[in-house]
Amino acid sequence: MPEPAVLRNWIAGEWVASSSSDRLDVTDPATGATIATVPLATKDEVHAAVQAAADAYPAWRATPAVDRARPLFKLQSLIRDHFEDLARTVTEENGKTLDESRGEVLRTLENVEVAAGIPSLQSGEFSSDIARGIDETSVLEPLGVFVQIGPFNFPSMVPWWFAPYALATGNTYVIKPSPQTPLSQSRLMDLIAQAGFPPGVINLVHGARDQSEALCAHPDVAGVSFVGSSPVARHVYATATGAGKRAQCQGGAKNYLVVLPDAVLDAALPNICGSTFGCAGQRCLAGSAIVTVGDAHDEFRRRLIEASQAFTVGNGLDPATDMGPVISQAARQSILDAIEQALADGAELIVDGREVEVDGHPDGYWVGPTVLDNVTPDMAVAREEIFGPVISLLHADTLPQAIEMVESSPFGNASSIYTSSGGAAREFAQAVNTGSVGVNVGVAAPMAFFPFAGRKQSFYGDIHGQGREVVRFFTDPKVVITRWPERSDGRDPWD
Repeated sequence: MPEPAVLRNWIAGEWVASSSSDRLDVTDPATGATIATVPLATKDEVHAAVQAAADAYPAWRATPAVDRARPLFKLQSLIRDHFEDLARTVTEENGKTLDESRGEVLRTLENVEVAAGIPSLQSGEFSSDIARGIDETSVLEPLGVFVQIGPFNFPSMVPWWFAPYALATGNTYVIKPSPQTPLSQSRLMDLIAQAGFPPGVINLVHGARDQSEALCAHPDVAGVSFVGSSPVARHVYATATGAGKRAQCQGGAKNYLVVLPDAVLDAALPNICGSTFGCAGQRCLAGSAIVTVGDAHDEFRRRLIEASQAFTVGNGLDPATDMGPVISQAARQSILDAIEQALADGAELIVDGREVEVDGHPDGYWVGPTVLDNVTPDMAVAREEIFGPVISLLHADTLPQAIEMVESSPFGNASSIYTSSGGAAREFAQAVNTGSVGVNVGVAAPMAFFPFAGRKQSFYGDIHGQGREVVRFFTDPKVVITRWPERSDGRDPWD
């Protein structure tokens, strides 16, 4: 077999080979095979990416908004033309099923589509005659170079929660993808090259922690967008804001799903399983802790066991696969350790996914659907993010008690309720302190024209990603107050 390709940086409209000798292997989680090698960029290469963006900024800022949108329209078309190839790339480097990857690429596309409407999203305000003969205008202006530090779990989508809005509003951009899943963004840069963006407007540099730190501290960077674990989100936020930059940092989650006795289980069960086991549980909106209320527990438990055991675990490229591998052996071990800790704390293992095997793929990073019962809110498994296909099953006597369990979590990304009662749904939605709420929806993922919110330790910052909300992050208002005095002789000045 040929040697895996060594990835390159995309700087100033060209592919540039890294001079770094520090490299990491990119592996296919289903096979354990190395599919690429990613260099960890040198300090000079990080600086070159930022410098290219800084050099491109004045001309791009001066480009009319309707003209800035045109490359985004072209990029839309290119993503549609290469949709299946992009989805396959996500599966090969991340492990999720091909259908899940298609959904991710579709979300990438949706954000490009929304950002292409920037003439309306970036429109300012005007008020005439705030005083006699005086008008006031507010305009939203770009700020310069922005950076996105991406996660492994949505390698195509997450950078494009931010990038298209930054570009459309007149800023320039540098993306640093996860070194575990850098192929998707490299593939998208191939399409960027065809879309008509001027050189340097968008750049890609590879790396890990050191490269992220360098970008956060770079004096020419105006702001940073990050998605990852809460400890790293907190660190990136502190580093960036400490250097005087804007920052929006999405962290981890422990999303609670509440099941009431009047829930329609025929609809709820597949939805809940999709939430908890979709993408092998490696998403910040995945359900993780399920609270049954009142007498809902026994029937729900029985049917949850059946549904969990029916999942087919395998290579995401296989159409028969319901759930793919986790991202790495280290991630697998972390999940297994969390299960062991839960058992030591007194939880009951009712579906065991620890020893799942997949024919033909002995080196894949497999963890099957796992369900723990008799979990209590004080256990680590009920409070800490596992980021894997593990359900913690809790019980509450009443809805207020279930809400207390949701509120006891240090995270505030999302929560959901399953019920036929409008009153119960309304009570829940108003009471929980989470950025997204689902009613009979297990993954309350906002469309691209709504903000992707998060609260408590799930988000560090003031302005969230996506839609009109994120436009505020990439712009700053300027107020212009004008007075046109009348001529003292009363004559028309144009006579």
